[in-house]
Amino acid sequence: MSGFNTPDLRDRQSSAAAAKRALLEKFRTASQDPSLAEKEVARRAVAEARAKRMAEREAARLAREAELAAEAARQAEIAAKARAEQDELERLIAAEKAEAEERLLADQKAARDARYAARKAAKKVRRRGF
Repeated sequence: MSGFNTPDLRDRQSSAAAAKRALLEKFRTASQDPSLAEKEVARRAVAEARAKRMAEREAARLAREAELAAEAARQAEIAAKARAEQDELERLIAAEKAEAEERLLADQKAARDARYAARKAAKKVRRRGF
């Protein structure tokens, strides 16, 4: 067991500080790398192209929605005209039916009045004895 050497506090602190320095140095060299600027420029170009494509897609979607809205308005107008024509046809049919009913009632009344007059005339004839 004598081969096992536990590091004391100073050894641990110095190794931690050395690891921090190594990480910091690695970061500094990476941030000063000229290819990093090129990568940043490429990333920005890709982001700009993506934003442009998204704007184009949005414009196309808005145009498509406007076209669909216009088509829906045309369909609604056609449906409204069809409903108006149907209502007008139903109104004409109802008016014609009412007129036919009035004529029928007038004819029935005329026939009833004629029967009543004939009955009265027959009664009058019977009373006089003719």
